[in-house]
Amino acid sequence: MLNLRTAPGLPSPSQVRADPVTSRELDIVKVAAALVSAAVLLAGLYFGREILIPLAIAFLITFALNPPVTWLARLGLPRLLATCLVMITVGCALVGLGVILGAQVRSIAVELPAYQSTILTKLADLRQNLKAPGLFDGVLKTVERVQKEVESKDDKPAEGQVPQRVEIVPMPQTPLEQAFAWLVRSAEPLATAGIVLIFVFLGLLDIGDLRDRFLRLLGGNFHRSTDALQEAGARISRYLLMQLLVNVSYGVPLALGLWIIGVPGAMLWGALGAVMRFVPYVGPLTAAIFPAAIAFAVDSGWSMLLWTVALIVTLELISNNIVEPLLYGSSTGLSAISLIAAAILWTALWGPVGLILSTPLTVCLLVLGRNLPQLLFLDTMLGSTPALDVPARIYQRLIANDADEAVEIASTEIEKSSVLSFYDAIGIEVLRLASDEYLQNASAEHRLRLASGMDTLLDDLRDQYPSSLNSEAKPRVLCIGGKWEIDALAGEMLAHALAFEGIAAASQPAASVNADYLAQLDLKGADIVCLSYFTSHPTIPARHACRRLRKRWPNVRIVLAVWKKPPELLTDQSLETLKADAVVASIEEAVRRIHRIVDPEEAKAAQQAPVPDNDAARVDALKATGVMEGDKREALDALAKRAADVFNTSVAVITTIDKDREYFVGQSGKLPDAITDNAGALLPMNREHAICNHVVANDETLVISDIERDPRFADNETIEQWDMRFYAGAPLRAADGLIIGALCILDSKPRTLEESEVALLETMAADVIAIITTSDVEKDASVKSAPAASAATVGQEVPQ
Repeated sequence: MLNLRTAPGLPSPSQVRADPVTSRELDIVKVAAALVSAAVLLAGLYFGREILIPLAIAFLITFALNPPVTWLARLGLPRLLATCLVMITVGCALVGLGVILGAQVRSIAVELPAYQSTILTKLADLRQNLKAPGLFDGVLKTVERVQKEVESKDDKPAEGQVPQRVEIVPMPQTPLEQAFAWLVRSAEPLATAGIVLIFVFLGLLDIGDLRDRFLRLLGGNFHRSTDALQEAGARISRYLLMQLLVNVSYGVPLALGLWIIGVPGAMLWGALGAVMRFVPYVGPLTAAIFPAAIAFAVDSGWSMLLWTVALIVTLELISNNIVEPLLYGSSTGLSAISLIAAAILWTALWGPVGLILSTPLTVCLLVLGRNLPQLLFLDTMLGSTPALDVPARIYQRLIANDADEAVEIASTEIEKSSVLSFYDAIGIEVLRLASDEYLQNASAEHRLRLASGMDTLLDDLRDQYPSSLNSEAKPRVLCIGGKWEIDALAGEMLAHALAFEGIAAASQPAASVNADYLAQLDLKGADIVCLSYFTSHPTIPARHACRRLRKRWPNVRIVLAVWKKPPELLTDQSLETLKADAVVASIEEAVRRIHRIVDPEEAKAAQQAPVPDNDAARVDALKATGVMEGDKREALDALAKRAADVFNTSVAVITTIDKDREYFVGQSGKLPDAITDNAGALLPMNREHAICNHVVANDETLVISDIERDPRFADNETIEQWDMRFYAGAPLRAADGLIIGALCILDSKPRTLEESEVALLETMAADVIAIITTSDVEKDASVKSAPAASAATVGQEVPQ
């Protein structure tokens, strides 16, 4: 039954206020202003298309040609010469291709009259087949007869009044008038081509000035504007390159297949198919008509046409379902719906040219939406990333009374990771959303749907992912909700996670943990009680509950789970104050802490990093680098200093893992005297105590947001001497893929890294391995930071 009383830590109903009328009026004004702005913008795009289309085409060509121009300029050619060389090369290639294709067109035009009899014969056969009696002939005749009867006879012309046909014959044009008409028709495309050519040339010649002007137009934060330009350039360049590869991978097999079939002009149709694929949706269909029509005209039978159609359909299926997903991936970042909508919009505004330019232009809008807060709605509307994260999606499905879809989403996420990871990263976040929205926006019906939906979700997950324990096994852990429904739901998640990890656990329904409740409580034989709290201020109720539990069951072990991580309870002093054995803030931490309480030796062994199978070869590869000799220390210290500066951390170290020890071959930052020698260099430590040993064992980057909250390292006395809370280590991979150490950044405060930052750390680790494996450090190192004067003392123990 849902507990509808006011939850601890949440505002009372009297504190919840509706939005004032003035706020709603302001929102209406903002919406109206946005609609008017959108209308003005669309009108400007439509009526200014004569100017904007050439600029957009030139902008796209400049993106495509800038990489080769830049490459030639880096080889030492002047920018002007490189620009001219690239444009002349492209022009000559286009002219040469046009000459070849023109010859193919002339050949087909000469041979086409010879196919006239074949075409007429096939059309006559088709006409004869269509005239044969069919299934609907009787129906059609009946309808025609009824229609004639219904028509009024008055509509017929009077007898003797036969209408005369009048034809207006225009005056013949003189040769001068014809030449002028042709000149007028060709002037517009020639002028457009000239504008495009000039703009491309100027853009390639001074791309830096063009970039600076864009930065000035974007204004504000230079970092954000630079990221926007780089992202737009990278996405559009990759899109154009991938589009070219897709088109070539379609056009070449098409030409080859048509040549084998015997269709005249196979090269022409292959090139046409490749070029027309630049036009989304309608281009491939249009290009397929021509070879099919030629096959229809050439062959007196139907086999050539059928083989041609089969070839085109097969290539389309392969290109759309294999080649394009493989090459494109997420290069544009646009969703499928936004691609179709963009094609419709730009075609309506700019016609066929807008259809061709729709994807690059929409990519630019997407990048603006991602980097400018005012245009964030564009990212939501156009981007391929989900608009809601997984916890928000599950929460929304639950309050929409769609528990089945919530279960489906949860099952999909569990298949990607594990039950423990799902509860830790997603399940608790769903309850956090529910806690935040409990009285702010949720109605009574929403709360009931949430409670019922969560019951269904957790029941289904327990059925789908049962534990290996005997269902009648006595629980070692009893999870109790501290105050309200959401506390109990978190306890159910923890109980399932514990059971799935091999620790028998049970959960209690929602109730207030007061004296009356504890007097009737049956621990069911459990020797560990986990109290679950989702309030922001659980100190007082948790202290009372712990004291009452201690009074009735003095030997019971108490674990306090505070899911909102109040800092005042996440200290060693709080354990003494609360009389609890452990305080945890996540499902994963709770499972590991309880595992240590239940079976300390097994938990300690499970949390040790395993030794890789290729450890002997890995150690030999480390020794072969010679990095332990210390001659590369200066460059490695400089790289460590750079890593600390880039990620704004207090410490960065470069470590190597030998057979039994961890050595520090580069470092930056001040560390406690207990782990350094007289010169300030870090002392080696036993391998089994080193966090970097887990990087070597798992063969991947390791990020620990808060060392104190990770039981694998929180109780390690050697690591405690570092006085650090955050750790991230990227593996140092030698040329043969063996990991010889790690590039690590550490900080005294908890923090996280985004995926892009993890990738950047791995890139810097590759720079480190390049320094380690090079034979001439002073020649190849690009590090210019001031080196730190220090030397490693090899073989000296860390004081214990």
